[in-house]
Amino acid sequence: MGTQESISNFYKLTPIQLGCEVRGIDLKKDVPKEVIAAIKEDVTKHRILIFKDQGVVSGERHVEIAKWFAEPESTFYKHPRSPHPDVFRVSNDRTEGCTIQYSIALSDVGRTGWHIDGSFQEAPFAYALYHMVSVPTNGPTMFCPLTEIIEELPRDQRIRWERLYMISDRRSGPIHPLIYTHPLSKKKVLCFHLGMTEGFVWDYKTPQQRVTSEEETYALLQEIHHEFIKDNKARQYRHNWSVGDFILSDNLSVAHEAAPETQLPRSQVGLRVLHRVTTLGCSPPVKEYDYRKELGL
Repeated sequence: MGTQESISNFYKLTPIQLGCEVRGIDLKKDVPKEVIAAIKEDVTKHRILIFKDQGVVSGERHVEIAKWFAEPESTFYKHPRSPHPDVFRVSNDRTEGCTIQYSIALSDVGRTGWHIDGSFQEAPFAYALYHMVSVPTNGPTMFCPLTEIIEELPRDQRIRWERLYMISDRRSGPIHPLIYTHPLSKKKVLCFHLGMTEGFVWDYKTPQQRVTSEEETYALLQEIHHEFIKDNKARQYRHNWSVGDFILSDNLSVAHEAAPETQLPRSQVGLRVLHRVTTLGCSPPVKEYDYRKELGL
């Protein structure tokens, strides 16, 4: 984690455990094209940008900001309290927003689990934009970098993961490589959803192709899950929300998970209302490298 602040021509960046805090810009006002271009470069470089002190950003403006990157693409339930059709509204009160199915037991990955958004689509969502419009006293969002997870795998485990392709639990879901090349940064990232995976395929589109058994699938999901929680969750960044926080995340390079505290009752922590907009993916996940050569096989 860096500690040095940097001041661009447009705003100030402060590195944190994952990504940067951004100050000196008001997203509710018109933002010049050159500033938008700088934000695009910075989110690819830093993976998460946390814009501080933004007040309450309207649903319409939230969607306008998302359109800086691509058209919004939403496949989630529409809550009647959502301020815009493309804003996914999540809450700890079902009358205020959609609630989350969560399993606390570590032996059960649960319906949420670590994931990127849109893994069941031909092209997973490119960006996710989050804004907490009602901040509870407890209810963090957890993030974790993907490239470091891959780079730190033991060689034999890395080889096994390179051979895996995920099968979404959506019937129309495509088959994607577990490890692939980020379309912009060209770094290795993961396409996965620990709560919405039907199974895996070993050595997809080769004579050795084989679909995992139910027991094997469960074991692999647990193996992936372990990489996100090991070393006392050292890789995880726990974002404790403050009033006015607006997060821009590179969905392809950063995994996230709903912490169990997000569903604590309103009577205990106050009302939690999170707005999220996701944007259209730019390309299907592909390996732009030969892992056999890279790993000396």
